[in-house]
Amino acid sequence: MARESIVIVEDEPDIREVIEYNLSREGYKVTSSGDGQSGLETVRKEAPDLVVLDLMLPGVDGIEICRRLKADPLTRGIPIIMVTAKGEESDVVLGLGVGADDYVSKPFSPKALMARVKAVLRRGSLKEERGAGERLVYGGLAIDAARHEVRVDGKSEEFTATEFRLLHILASNPERVFTRDHLIRRVIGEHAIVNDRNIDVHVRAIRKKLGPYREVVRTMRGVGYRFRPLEESEE
Repeated sequence: MARESIVIVEDEPDIREVIEYNLSREGYKVTSSGDGQSGLETVRKEAPDLVVLDLMLPGVDGIEICRRLKADPLTRGIPIIMVTAKGEESDVVLGLGVGADDYVSKPFSPKALMARVKAVLRRGSLKEERGAGERLVYGGLAIDAARHEVRVDGKSEEFTATEFRLLHILASNPERVFTRDHLIRRVIGEHAIVNDRNIDVHVRAIRKKLGPYREVVRTMRGVGYRFRPLEESEE
């Protein structure tokens, strides 16, 4: 099973090291950054499962980073735990107002932070599990997770387990852009011996089976893929 990945954006080295150590010990894949701009770039590159984001950062502060991440289709679905030194109500309200999912105030115990991290990741997993039982319908395209079935204009098409999971993840998050690396971790597993072009092969097979709906799986050049229903296309 792939490890969940977390990006830490924290400018105080001691605190950053403590957070990184505890997250790594819990089995998470951790990447860290010491300033706002590099942190923003790291999140966009890594597309992690969670971001632990300090409020007060040099350059681009945490509020602005959160605002930018939530405004970007590539990153808006990534949960964020905001870390504030002040713990004032105004800081918390501001952070949650721009899209943060939770917060923790300094000073905090590593145990308390780990509990918040697990809770936020669990909420995301439950949301995905609820979606796993849904029947997604986009015009003549129907994706039924319970039956593991894809119907194109009423006709059932055979999909492999990997193809179905890949299509379902994309269709469950319309307009969200997924990087190839993120899809590999979600669909195949982090430790699988594949390269990012392996996803391209599966996408070609999916498009062939979707027939007239092949264009719902859009290529984002240099990034990855997203699902866009035909009725919402720009064509």
